Amino acid sequence: MGQPNKLIVVWTNGDREVAIRMAFMYTRNSKLKEWWDEVTLIVWGPSAKLLTEDKMLQEYIERIKDAGVELLACKACAESYGVSEVLANMGINVIYTGQVLTDFLKDENTRVITV
Repeated sequence: MGQPNKLIVVWTNGDREVAIRMAFMYTRNSKLKEWWDEVTLIVWGPSAKLLTEDKMLQEYIERIKDAGVELLACKACAESYGVSEVLANMGINVIYTGQVLTDFLKDENTRVITV
């Protein structure tokens, strides 16, 4: 078996600088520079609310999506903040992510980092 080829970044932090300087920068560059074959960004918790309130972050998300990064958001979190529809309108797949994350964590071809 080869090296892991899938990266999952779970963005849970409500800090704008963490989003820009780590979660967004690394996911986008990981895909553009082909560091990983597949790259997914999961918007979870306070990050869901922050994203819907910040136009600059929304522009970054568009660039990340254009680079080919898969975008997911935790439906339970998004619903708790009342932002499910806004996230979906950004092109983010809003789904229940507990089992999804568990499957990623158990997959030996996948690496998961949380921010």
